Amino acid sequence: MTASATATSADVLAVMALLPHRYPMLLVDRVEDIIPGVSARGIKAVSINEPFFAGHFPGRPIMPGVLIVEALAQTAGVLALSSLGAAGVGKLVYFMAIENAKFRLPVEPGCLLDLKVEYVQNRGRVSKFQGRAEINGKLAAEASFTAMIADPPAS
Repeated sequence: MTASATATSADVLAVMALLPHRYPMLLVDRVEDIIPGVSARGIKAVSINEPFFAGHFPGRPIMPGVLIVEALAQTAGVLALSSLGAAGVGKLVYFMAIENAKFRLPVEPGCLLDLKVEYVQNRGRVSKFQGRAEINGKLAAEASFTAMIADPPAS
């Protein structure tokens, strides 16, 4: 993590140091309340400038559900790699499964998406998470997902 990250938070630069994602696929602006091995809370400021709003949907912009789940997974990736400390540097986090995804409220431009993730199970390289995306304390989406920590491919 960078100097602007602590054991309990990661600003966008620290998030980018942990995850390989970049615009337009970096969907987490910061991660707060990191409790290593337990839980974390990501923040995504949803802007009309997001490229997906041009086609989803013209006249009624709504963030695609799959991208909400991806934002939850990125938050979980920061949690997982932060939990490993120095051992997590340079590792990648891959989706393995998504289960029980449910979408309750549309996520529109101007929303501040509160991304809450927690470990359900941690078995070394493979972990299961539960995630909730909220807007002003109201459930917008939820999902369970499994991810694997791996070394990046050899160059």
